[in-house]
Amino acid sequence: EIETGVIVWLLPDPVNLTQIRQVAEDVYRMFHTRYTLHRQALQHKIGYIIDIKIKEALIEADDKLKISEAIFDMEKYTNLTDHICDEINQSAPDLKKARDILDDIIHRRLPKFVGEARLKNEDKLKGDLKEKFAEAVGKYKDLDHNDFQIYVKMYKPNKVCEWIVRVYYKKAQNIQKDTKVKAEECFRTWCQAIDFTVSEAETNSNHLFDKILDGTDRHLLMFIGQAKMKEDKLKEKLKTKIVKECNQKVQGSPQLDNKDFEIYVLDMGFGEVGKEPIDNVHFYSKDNPDTAFKIEKYKVPSLKPKKFHEWLIRVYYNKTYQNDQKVEEQQKEVQERAEECFHDWCMKSNFIDNKDVSGASEESSSSGAAQSGAVVFKTSSGKIFNDPIYGQFELPDLLVKIIDTPQFQRLRHIKQLGGAYLVYPGATHTRFEHSLGSAYLAGCLAKVLQEKQKETDLKGNEITDKDVLCVQIAALCYNLGHGPFSYVFKDKIFPEVLKHDEPWEHEVASAWIFLDIVEKNEAVKKAMLDSELHDRVHLEFIQDLISSPKGGDKSFLYDIVANKQNYIDVRKWDYFARDCHYLGIPNSFDHQRMLKSARVCDVDAKKHICFRDKVADNIYDMFNTQYSLYCQAYMHKVVKIIEDKIKDALACKVNLGTQLKESDLRDDFKHKISRIIKSTPAKAKVSESINNEMENFIKLTDHIFEDILYTKDDNLKKARMTLKNVVKRHLPMCMEYRLENNGNGNGNGNKEDLKREQEADWKKAITKWNNIHPNVDLREVDFSFHVIQLNYNQKDTDPNIRKKNPINNVYFYRKKNPTKAFKIKKYEGSSLSTEEFTEYVCRVYYIGNSDKDPRSAKECFDWWRRGMCEIELYDQQDLLGTRYVSTGDCPSLDLCQIEEVHSCKVNQGVWALYMGRDYSGDHYLLRQREYHNPEAWNNGESTAPALSVKFVTK
Repeated sequence: EIETGVIVWLLPDPVNLTQIRQVAEDVYRMFHTRYTLHRQALQHKIGYIIDIKIKEALIEADDKLKISEAIFDMEKYTNLTDHICDEINQSAPDLKKARDILDDIIHRRLPKFVGEARLKNEDKLKGDLKEKFAEAVGKYKDLDHNDFQIYVKMYKPNKVCEWIVRVYYKKAQNIQKDTKVKAEECFRTWCQAIDFTVSEAETNSNHLFDKILDGTDRHLLMFIGQAKMKEDKLKEKLKTKIVKECNQKVQGSPQLDNKDFEIYVLDMGFGEVGKEPIDNVHFYSKDNPDTAFKIEKYKVPSLKPKKFHEWLIRVYYNKTYQNDQKVEEQQKEVQERAEECFHDWCMKSNFIDNKDVSGASEESSSSGAAQSGAVVFKTSSGKIFNDPIYGQFELPDLLVKIIDTPQFQRLRHIKQLGGAYLVYPGATHTRFEHSLGSAYLAGCLAKVLQEKQKETDLKGNEITDKDVLCVQIAALCYNLGHGPFSYVFKDKIFPEVLKHDEPWEHEVASAWIFLDIVEKNEAVKKAMLDSELHDRVHLEFIQDLISSPKGGDKSFLYDIVANKQNYIDVRKWDYFARDCHYLGIPNSFDHQRMLKSARVCDVDAKKHICFRDKVADNIYDMFNTQYSLYCQAYMHKVVKIIEDKIKDALACKVNLGTQLKESDLRDDFKHKISRIIKSTPAKAKVSESINNEMENFIKLTDHIFEDILYTKDDNLKKARMTLKNVVKRHLPMCMEYRLENNGNGNGNGNKEDLKREQEADWKKAITKWNNIHPNVDLREVDFSFHVIQLNYNQKDTDPNIRKKNPINNVYFYRKKNPTKAFKIKKYEGSSLSTEEFTEYVCRVYYIGNSDKDPRSAKECFDWWRRGMCEIELYDQQDLLGTRYVSTGDCPSLDLCQIEEVHSCKVNQGVWALYMGRDYSGDHYLLRQREYHNPEAWNNGESTAPALSVKFVTK
């Protein structure tokens, strides 16, 4: 409804005028926010042309994929998602044109933006046309321009803009025949001068002008003529002008034609065209809440905009930059000339709003600035990104070149938190934005260390600008090796699809893909050369920063991206802030305080990144934030169930063969670097199978989920049903508990030992439960047992981690002695911090037949965790008569197959016997022993039997 501006909700009319104006201002602010979103994001100049290209690709693919059939088939429509782009990319050769369009988007081979101008609104266009009409009328002695009335309307039938102008003669009753003929002739001459086409007055245009003519005496007006200017004609005219002038100015270049440019007209505004937003809002008063009314104009803010809708014209140069440097320079020159031609046209066009507030043309004001010697600032060579976490930040041009490659753009389709988005609706962020944020923070931290280093005497170990750039590249590329759903692929899928026991680390794949980008992308290679990083030393340094942290004089630089010493690095800082933001989990940790205080200090002849002593509490906050994220999101019980299901499904589809080994990728590093430096093609040394396997790997994204979900392949039927169960939330029931003191105190904190111990105990409970309840058949195979380790540092694998304080590995410095590093003393930290830093959570998943009632499994689990307490109840004294073994509460003995309890035997736990039903009347606590009659449990006070029983404690 907001899109059309038809707002029908009611707002309370406040008591006084000030409050009324505040509500009205809120309405205007809401619509202004809508306009801002369209202007800055939804119709952003690059996003807009990408949308156009995606549309073109879908149209090209329609004949083959029958996309348009989804309009008439709801099942096909519900199966239609963004995954259609991957389907085009993986399609047969007959979709090459559509595939090439998408490939251009990925490589950022997009039409170049030439310029944008605001079209005149109806009133301004009408004023200019009146002036030109007066000039045309002046050539006829018998005509007076004051006797004519001009009306202008702009509308968009069939999504194409049209400007319609009508001319009326005001003195219809006194007009002579020859006067009318001259007026019509003058009208036609005028239309030619302003490039309008004379047209007939049809029904649609009559409807538009009926609203304008309401309230006027139509008998006094005589229709002289109507003319139109269509959007297509305006575009073609502008194209012709730009092409003609560019061909004249750019000598020696290939001649341009109109096909080299595309022009679009788009509309933006607060709501419905031609209306104020407040016009469609109704209010009600406190005294009369059932009566709606519109707000009076005098109550509306006087500083509101003068208009609430605008039309924009945008011009794009269709030629995209190639790897050929000479061609690229020519195209840039054409683009610059096209911009000049466009702005020159804007200054002279009847349709462009080229006047400032004072009425002077922008051309004169701009030329005045140039004559006055105004300073023109050169823009940075980098690119500014708008991030929800850090706001606007800039990355160097070299990083932008890496970002604009298919290998990196792939990260847009790999979710940061795996399957968590199916539990937390906001957790749809990807490795792409995490990588950008990490690169930004890496640059910030490296520059802080560089600046602080100038204060100390560290000759020969200075952090150079090249070092900063290398660290940023490493942070940017650290995630390139992730597979679909991030760690789900690495930890769960890779071990199943790879046919060898060699471990797989995504960092090694990331380093290989980075070198692959440099090797195969000329723009990146040139940028590396321009930055003086195109040599073995720097390439190996970046590779090691990503995959193999090493020692040396600058070993601390490795800790910026992936800290193996104390696990404090910029990647964590970014994903703590980013994940908390998208998960909706509060984040008490502020990385800025630690970043600003960081500096390099000597520790036992080795340099470490140290922090001010006053930020020790922030470090506790950091690790506590990590613990909270693992508890609430990363290890969430439903998230882990879903990720296991995704693993089962994807393992059926993914086929990476048997040759993909981490060691082989490491061996290939040197060969790749040699080829980059020498610009030589691949030779026999390079394993063709590895390159093929990595090419297949790079094609894998989260879209494989939709591949399986909507496949018709019978071989993937089981995988398809698995994912359908995920979507429909047909998931196993999870029962969990936390271990105290590492279980029964027999383990040393080893997760596998704890799992074996706890699982064996659980299986005994199942057997005993079945014996107590002969009508219940719980099977061990119907359960899956897992032990999850949660601690303040999930990456630390020390077996004694339970009491290992993560802050013990962090070095600090004091304000008075900033070059001396030390470890914080226990008494210097907070006494309210935790004593233990690791806990174990056991989870039992009921994976049995989904048709069975899982309540028995839940009751068995609860009974087991209560210590398998039980009480034998008899309806006769001396433990005779009908026997019933109770493992839980029994508010009415009718449910326990006996009517009254006359004797009992407590085998385990503490129980309460009540003299009335539903735990009413007197009650007595019974501990482990035999009670042969009521006198035994009430000390001879009564012989009345018990009518309900309740478990108290184990």
